[in-house]
Amino acid sequence: MTAPRTPKIPYGGDYNPEQWPEDVWDDDHRLFNRAGIDTLTVGVFTWSLTQPAPDTYDFTALDRILDRAAAEGRQVCLATGTAALPPWLAKRHPEVNRTDFEGRRHRYGQRHNFCPSSPAYREHATAVASRLAERYAHHPALLAWHINNEYGGACYCDLCAEAFREWLRERHGTLDALNDAWWTTFWSHRYTDWDQIEPPNVLTEHWRGPDHTAFQGITLDYFRFTTDALLGCFLAEKEVIRAHDPDTPVTTNFMGTFRPLDYHRWAPHLDFASWDSYPPLDAPPTRPALAHDLMRGLKDGAPFWLMEQTPSTTACRDVNPLRRPGELRLATFQAIAHGADAALYFQMRASRGACEKYHGAVIGHAGRDDTRVFREAAELGRELEILGDRTLGARTPARTALLFDWDSWWALEISDGPSRLVKYLDVVHAHYRAAREAGADVDVVPQTADLTPYDVVLAPALYMVKGDLATRLEAVAARGGTVLTTFLSGRVDEHDRAFLADVPGPLAPLMGVRVDEWDARPPEFTQTIPELATEARLVFEIVRPRGAEPIATYGTDFYAGTPAVTRNPYGDGEGWYVATALDQPGVDEVVRRILARHDLLGPYAGHPAVETATRVAPDGTRLLFLLNHAPEPAHLTAHATATDLLTGKRVDQGEPLVLDPLGVAILQ
Repeated sequence: MTAPRTPKIPYGGDYNPEQWPEDVWDDDHRLFNRAGIDTLTVGVFTWSLTQPAPDTYDFTALDRILDRAAAEGRQVCLATGTAALPPWLAKRHPEVNRTDFEGRRHRYGQRHNFCPSSPAYREHATAVASRLAERYAHHPALLAWHINNEYGGACYCDLCAEAFREWLRERHGTLDALNDAWWTTFWSHRYTDWDQIEPPNVLTEHWRGPDHTAFQGITLDYFRFTTDALLGCFLAEKEVIRAHDPDTPVTTNFMGTFRPLDYHRWAPHLDFASWDSYPPLDAPPTRPALAHDLMRGLKDGAPFWLMEQTPSTTACRDVNPLRRPGELRLATFQAIAHGADAALYFQMRASRGACEKYHGAVIGHAGRDDTRVFREAAELGRELEILGDRTLGARTPARTALLFDWDSWWALEISDGPSRLVKYLDVVHAHYRAAREAGADVDVVPQTADLTPYDVVLAPALYMVKGDLATRLEAVAARGGTVLTTFLSGRVDEHDRAFLADVPGPLAPLMGVRVDEWDARPPEFTQTIPELATEARLVFEIVRPRGAEPIATYGTDFYAGTPAVTRNPYGDGEGWYVATALDQPGVDEVVRRILARHDLLGPYAGHPAVETATRVAPDGTRLLFLLNHAPEPAHLTAHATATDLLTGKRVDQGEPLVLDPLGVAILQ
């Protein structure tokens, strides 16, 4: 099963009419009509409304909400509401409340507040999901099921401890295998009974926070267990929904590059991926682009849904700047350019109270249609109507892949050495940014992905190498492709045990190097890299070439003149090794050289503020998105004759092509 089929990009967002009297609903739908809103996400936090007591269900309000949506011709993503406990459940079953990293059992409050291992939680969550599915499976407004909301967080209670032990039995089989995987002969930790194992937190293996652990293998397995425990909650709800509704697509909203959950483990169980985009508004545009491409990669390149974004400002941060005029439009078309087949907001009407009352909304507290935000949202709605179905189902024809691996992310950042200042996402983003700003379309894929479609594979910070990945990377190079990896790659196996081999472990034959030592320094210390006219920082691996050719070297210290970047011939292709954290211009230069070898530099690569992205529609139509992230016009020369789908204007090859500040063109 795939995403819902719609005649155009669904446009709308989270709608909470249960917070308002019904006369306000009339105003809402009148304004929705003006803004071109056709899709509403309903019921995200309605559990205490639909089930006010253990044996009492009341769907009166939800009936009226869905019936009104259907009468207005709108479609609904119906949520199960199970992301926030009703107070009666926490009072009746205190064990449903999470126990935090410090070992404290929480009382009722906030959201994301449930223990995923609690039988009482699962029983009541599946019961309300089942009632909803039974009642609304054939409702004319129903478009998709939205299970829970933004899953996240860990619990360390006794129920989770026992569930963790069962999970470990299934994963490792025997205590001998577990002891070997965790290397428990260190510090007298060898376990002789499963009941001796406790969740790793500040009361057991951790100090100074979640990333400081005495046993990385234990903590890594708990991260994996938490992912699977929450996935189990999702699957339990999906199962009862399917019992009543075998046809309507099911999803949950992810959070992009969200470290706590390995979304690759979830992806096979979703009918379509969706996510909530809330990047820091001062982040470079390649940050949300990376998350978009990651979400697209979850379902083997199938389009995803942008389930939430703010129309103006966020909430709950220390500082919440506004989106400037034009930025909402630009961000929405960026999502579409990277594979979004829906454009939805949080929120449609601003809440009057609680912590999100100042979060951006299409309709503010005064309910006006003459605000800048409403006018921009309405204009965007008109453009999506013009665009129609021409991008729906379109895919990205990328020949460059970026490996993204939660296990490497976790293991690298809980490692006691060589540097806690190295952040996985920063290293990955630097290489993704270089490729995107050079005009290459990029698929962001897991270690298990099929790599045969790609000419270039970027594998930065590939700290953990699993399965047959090294062999498959060698195959990419052998047939003429190029593989790049970096410092702190090829270090550990799936249990976080160091490879008993020269660094970079199983990647060494492809890279043609041997790393004997590594120097970690504070961020104010920099190394010059003369050949690339750039600097490097944080970690400096001392490389001995074993067949590789030095491309760039360190300029100072006792390892001056030793390689910082190497290139190794392998079959008909190459393996590139970057032994240090190059500044962005250095990463840009290395990645551009690789892309140039494969003729993958984009036609507008000389305009770094202009983002390009390609999608190919199901009928083979090729669409080129141009997005100008600069506050001034971009003056380009059309590289091919095309028509802008948004304006209907034709531009001939070689003619001037001007993008307005923050402007967008979709060329066919």
